[in-house]
Amino acid sequence: MTDAVGRVQSGSPWEESFGFARAVAVGDRVLVSGTTSFKGTVLYGEGDPYEQAKVAFTSAVEAIAEFGLGIGSVIRTRMYLTHVRDVDAVGRAHKELFDSVRPVSTLLVVEGFVDPRILVEVELEAFRGA
Repeated sequence: MTDAVGRVQSGSPWEESFGFARAVAVGDRVLVSGTTSFKGTVLYGEGDPYEQAKVAFTSAVEAIAEFGLGIGSVIRTRMYLTHVRDVDAVGRAHKELFDSVRPVSTLLVVEGFVDPRILVEVELEAFRGA
């Protein structure tokens, strides 16, 4: 375990304009900020909450991989949706990725996101301790 702070950028245009990192590691935790299915300027899974959730969680897991961690290290997830109708689709995507790990999880329905085509935004927290 280290006390140094490490940061990962993903290249999201919002990281630069808002001044944040995709992931920050400090001590035994790695926190991944809100992640959508945007990769650069391309939105993957437009109109498909299941696909957006899978892409967003995959991007979040890629961020913790920069610190040598994988899905087995994930201890918390958060899912933000714009429509309650998408709960089952996003839940299915979450189960496919995290069923063997079973992190604590929160799902919220929100009014909207910075881009109206975004249906899902996710966060995760990973443990890198002994």
